[in-house]
Amino acid sequence: MLKSMTGYGKGEILTPVGSFTVEIRAVNHRYGEISVRMPRTFYAVENEVKRLAASVLKRGKIDVSVQWEESVAANPVPQIDIAVARGYFDAYTRLAKELNLPQDAPLALIMSQKGVMKEVSGSIDESGLEPQLLAAVKAAVLALECMRIKEGEALAVDLKARRIQIAEWADMIGVRIPLVVMEYRQKLKTRLEQLLEGIDMDESRLAQEVALLADRSDITEELVRLSSHFIQFDDALSSLEPVGRKLDFLMQEMNREVNTIGSKSNDAGITNLVIQIKAEMEKMREQVQNLE
Repeated sequence: MLKSMTGYGKGEILTPVGSFTVEIRAVNHRYGEISVRMPRTFYAVENEVKRLAASVLKRGKIDVSVQWEESVAANPVPQIDIAVARGYFDAYTRLAKELNLPQDAPLALIMSQKGVMKEVSGSIDESGLEPQLLAAVKAAVLALECMRIKEGEALAVDLKARRIQIAEWADMIGVRIPLVVMEYRQKLKTRLEQLLEGIDMDESRLAQEVALLADRSDITEELVRLSSHFIQFDDALSSLEPVGRKLDFLMQEMNREVNTIGSKSNDAGITNLVIQIKAEMEKMREQVQNLE
């Protein structure tokens, strides 16, 4: 099963005291690299978040973002210290009486004094929220994995079609080779007849020249190896394991064989087919580098 290395996944979990939102983005990378951004209060579970992601996502540069939002009920609630407030009120009243000022103390003035308003810390236990956080991570990983599988299936269809096209062109090259030798023999014979002008031709010498050309341009081994690579390529497309690296290696080997075929070719028709194959293989190589 082919999987793309690119994708996006999101997971959300609600709790009585807040909600977790986890987003995961993945892009191409030669190896597996996971980075996590999360609130400091949950740093203790960071390694577990990485382990969960790595258990499914084998290759790619993976960014995990964890957001935590507390509910209104969980926010710290300010409390009034009545005793302190009464002390300020009494002090204000006495001072107002001494200075012959209005004795009605403004409420806003009393409440603004130090110690009157106190914040009571929330009673949230972050360690008790770890299961919900990890559940959000799992949901995001699953969403990302589904996207990667869907894209991988599309890439598999595209790669298989291109591989079939290349095989057809390779077969055309195989058919063309003996015709090239025959055409060379005929051209050489015609040229020699023109040069000799009625002198008997040495047929054995002509046969030797043709044999030398056939040997120099023989690409049977290259075509056989290329056909073997096609079989391995198709097998890899059906594998349940990550095969991105294997397919990349096979593309290199296929390219090597095609380059050799091109270097041995003395025929414009074969050269044109080689050019078409190399252009198609370059498209395949780019697709393969997107695979896990």
